Amino acid sequence: MHYVISGAGEPVILIHGLFGNLDNLKSLGTSLENDFQVVRVDLPNHGLSEHWSTMDYPSLAKAIIALIDELGFNSVKIVGHSMGGKIAMATALLYPERVNSLVVADIAPVTYQPRHQTVFAGLSSLVLDKDTNRKTALVHLINSGIDEGTAQFLLKNLQRTDDGFEWKMNLTGLINCYDRIIGWQLTDDHRPLHYDKPCLFIRGDESNYVMAEHRDAIVAQFPQVSAKTINGAGHWLHAQKPEIFNRIVANFLR
Repeated sequence: MHYVISGAGEPVILIHGLFGNLDNLKSLGTSLENDFQVVRVDLPNHGLSEHWSTMDYPSLAKAIIALIDELGFNSVKIVGHSMGGKIAMATALLYPERVNSLVVADIAPVTYQPRHQTVFAGLSSLVLDKDTNRKTALVHLINSGIDEGTAQFLLKNLQRTDDGFEWKMNLTGLINCYDRIIGWQLTDDHRPLHYDKPCLFIRGDESNYVMAEHRDAIVAQFPQVSAKTINGAGHWLHAQKPEIFNRIVANFLR
């Protein structure tokens, strides 16, 4: 797994969401560097990390533990946004002795209904050849029904080749594993798991990812949970309200 390390102190791993990369939480990482050793990762099928044909939360949690072992850490704090928040939760639930505390940004430990079909359709139908450039790609995604902000975010995954462009992310792998990404199954026998150490859930008040109906599932799995809501923020709360988000996370981790 590709990663970058900065700062010094107790280790904190920052995990991005679907279609992202290690730069998504760079602002948060910079704000933590004076107090913590910060590790920002490219998840499998994203950024510069390896491509997987099969991607689920138990295997992703195992990959995080392998990284922790590789770096020589006994235990860490973890912050994750969206899909990265699910990976953070899965790691804490499956390997609680390796996770000291947990911050989950705008996601709940539940199964969601599909909500990325338009994005996948737009990405899949974009022709990547010598006639493609970032401007035409942006126009294509917007014409496919993707808002401009999301389209600009997605196009950060484009990298130039001799024949035009290609995706850094494993688009086919993400499509094939999407049901597992929106799902929430950590054990074959569905046995209940819970993480009894401190954890913080942060949501944007304009987001529909963490709702009142998710409260019971959150408390059942994370009984020591505390919660914060950032007003005027949606699902991309770390980008929309970075100063507030960074301060909340730093205060909790300290």
